[in-house]
Amino acid sequence: MEYVIDITNEVEKYDLSNEMEKIEKYISEILDSEIEDSIKDIYLSLMFTDIENIQKINKEYRDKDMATDVISFAYSETENAGFYNVLGDIVICLEVVDDNSKKYGHGFERELYYVITHGVLHLLGYDHINEDEKKEMREKEEYYLNKFGYRR
Repeated sequence: MEYVIDITNEVEKYDLSNEMEKIEKYISEILDSEIEDSIKDIYLSLMFTDIENIQKINKEYRDKDMATDVISFAYSETENAGFYNVLGDIVICLEVVDDNSKKYGHGFERELYYVITHGVLHLLGYDHINEDEKKEMREKEEYYLNKFGYRR
């Protein structure tokens, strides 16, 4: 199985160029653990953006006129781009990630990987609408974060 993870960073203030390969590897590890071997090659996009853009996206697609840290758009397995199944798109606001890292008292890197994990798990069908789903998703998030050393 091959993964194509298309990462873009629209926010010059946060230089993640040295982090891109690590982010791709991290996402690939989660996908390896969560996706059946019978699924063919996967494509997903990850965009880092600013408060203004994520607020526009949140308003347009979720009818919430406010900034947020991460939004995921999951696609069905039947959609494809060439030979790849399109898993979906993740949009992360780096300014909100930075603010949240300070608010929750842990580093930027840990918060960044938390929202990446959260977004990927949404693409894989996890949710937090009811308490049982929320508990399962939180346990998965903590499992991956701890496995890769992103502790609180």
